Amino acid sequence: MQVNDIHAARRERLAARMRELGGGVAVVFTAPEVMRNRDSDYPYRWDSYFYYLTGFQEPEAALVMRVDAHASESILFCREKNVEREIWDGWRHGPELARERFGFDHAHPFTALDEKMPALLADRPAVFCALGADGALDARLRQWLAAVRAQARVGIAAPAAAIDVHAILDEMRLVKDAHEAAVMRRAGEISAAAHVRAMRATRPGMHEHEIEAELLYEFRRRGAQFPAYGSIVAGGRNACVLHYRENSSQLRDGELLLIDAACELDGYASDITRTFPVSGHFSAEQRALYDVVLAAQAAAIERTRPGSSFNDPHEAAVRVLVQGMIDHGLLAGSVDGALESGSFRRFYMHRTSHWLGMDVHDCGEYREPGASGAGDARPWRVLRPGMVLTIEPGIYVQAADDLPAGFHNIGIRIEDDALVTEGGCEILTGGVPKAAGEIEALMRG
Repeated sequence: MQVNDIHAARRERLAARMRELGGGVAVVFTAPEVMRNRDSDYPYRWDSYFYYLTGFQEPEAALVMRVDAHASESILFCREKNVEREIWDGWRHGPELARERFGFDHAHPFTALDEKMPALLADRPAVFCALGADGALDARLRQWLAAVRAQARVGIAAPAAAIDVHAILDEMRLVKDAHEAAVMRRAGEISAAAHVRAMRATRPGMHEHEIEAELLYEFRRRGAQFPAYGSIVAGGRNACVLHYRENSSQLRDGELLLIDAACELDGYASDITRTFPVSGHFSAEQRALYDVVLAAQAAAIERTRPGSSFNDPHEAAVRVLVQGMIDHGLLAGSVDGALESGSFRRFYMHRTSHWLGMDVHDCGEYREPGASGAGDARPWRVLRPGMVLTIEPGIYVQAADDLPAGFHNIGIRIEDDALVTEGGCEILTGGVPKAAGEIEALMRG
């Protein structure tokens, strides 16, 4: 199947769900360009929902779908051709070529959107849109609806219901198709190669930003368009800051370096964390805690399979982590006691997994939608083939008088991306070592 056929098939799936809900008009905007400072914009990245349905990468665009009981049509609004602007900003498809190339039924200039939307909404039962996602877009929708309601005297009715189109698309995006899995597999390979490069480059006396540069170079050299998120390159005590961003400290002999960094490829994210010794050799205390985290990840991966709940890998990881904390004197008492009291959260304060896909913290509910109960009372989502989640346990020990000195300022996290398969899961990021002995051997080489 061609890539554009894949996007057209997704639009048909959306149309089928809209039809089940009575039909209507869906409106999905791409992301706006955002100014960084003065005349400079941030690098442009499209909206994930819009790209999922269209494959179209230009700014100033919207997808409109009209669906009734018998038919559906897709309409793209995009920028017009403009030779002068193309000299400055690059080539544009224009409506006609975009319609032909991306398989839409119709296409119009983006500037015609406000003019045409009232007629498209007229006499339709519902509007499917991103409710509350953007105040400016909400105001625009109100303007369109007001224009329709103004025609009530001539028998034209406005949509009587508003339905969150993102909620429908969240369920679609949660389970990846073969094309998505292939792109994410390649993204994982690129990110793994970058981590291997970083391990080989690291030496005491270097700075965190030098290692970040090695990562970014490898991402781009291998064809990735962006980092999937801001890279975390955290040496020593900086690794105990979960979302450390400065990447400016000098790396010291005897410390660990935690790197949480990965690329985005063709709209899909990867997500890897590795922790390794700056000198190339783990101390006894570092190795002890590292092996606990690695065992916790192995326990979580074993529980990542169809029929497990989303929370099962987390529970498996936490039990191993808590036992390790007790064994090495970070906690006292029993495993069950620490789990019940939550005392382990001093050293492990985040969850083990999140969804992964077009966004690094991807869409989709973590509890079963439509199940009885509210909030935490709803059962956890059951894992199914095609879902992708991270597996990322950790231990973070800040210096404190009540803790063994050898464990002070050690932060360890090990993270991989897991695609749920029929028989278990496939680790998409296995190309970078994580066993302590393998890491030491790589760094010696």
